[in-house]
Amino acid sequence: MRHHGRTVAAVFLLLVVANLAHSMVTNENFQWATVWHYLFHPEIMAGLGRTLILTVVGMTFAILLGILLAACRLSENKVLQAVAGAYLWFFRGTPLLIQLIVLYNLSALYPRLGIGVPFGGPELLGGPTNSVLTLWTVALVGLALHESAYMAEIVRGGLLSVPKHQTEAAAALGMNNVMSFRRIILPQALRVIVPPTGNQVIGMLKYSSLVSVIALPDLLYSAQMIYTQTFETIPLLIVVSFWYLLCTSILTIFQQRIERYYGRGVAGHASTTARRGGFKGLRAPRKRVRTTLTSTTAEEG
Repeated sequence: MRHHGRTVAAVFLLLVVANLAHSMVTNENFQWATVWHYLFHPEIMAGLGRTLILTVVGMTFAILLGILLAACRLSENKVLQAVAGAYLWFFRGTPLLIQLIVLYNLSALYPRLGIGVPFGGPELLGGPTNSVLTLWTVALVGLALHESAYMAEIVRGGLLSVPKHQTEAAAALGMNNVMSFRRIILPQALRVIVPPTGNQVIGMLKYSSLVSVIALPDLLYSAQMIYTQTFETIPLLIVVSFWYLLCTSILTIFQQRIERYYGRGVAGHASTTARRGGFKGLRAPRKRVRTTLTSTTAEEG
């Protein structure tokens, strides 16, 4: 059957996209020469490096803390459940921007941070809050604490997706809780955990731009420092958008490959190897079956 409506819609969308591309190329207000000039500017590249560091380090700590929080949420200990639930309630219920600003101004509440005996006892280790919470520390801690609340729910959902009889089978084999979690539960849960985790990594890359409010020179703040002096706002924002789009595209490709790896054997997630018929030299030999009156034998072909 011919679908004339789809054809008309496709032609209309192509005309819109072509007109938009033409206007972007011919519009001198975009200042493409300025965009190209700042695309590999040293300050922009330094800011991009800081953004990638924030993403990798912040996400690493967020994943580790998220696994711990998910374990507390699934624990039979009511205290651990309550504390983890309160943590998730707070960090998921307040915006990341507010959390960063509060951490940046924490010295107004606690002029000094330290480790010591509780309830006013002697201090063993500590220092002024502004010395402990530097710009990098505030950015990394703020991003990690906020993201860990979401990672905890992602990990918890993945762990709950593993059937209960898997844990019972591991216990029957003599495995303790740690071993069964590491060898049986977590590998199966990764199939559910990996896709949303990839989305969170991409989100972390973009959320890291919020650290510009505390004057940490990430990619966005580096561009802001330039266009506040040159007043070339749009070209610099185009440069920032280009690098964010490039990084998210690369992360998306890696995410798809990881999802395909952990989705082997699941309908709709056929691996590349399976689609291509396996690697050359690793194919199983064909078998020729010969039936007689007494037995059936298989001979290698």
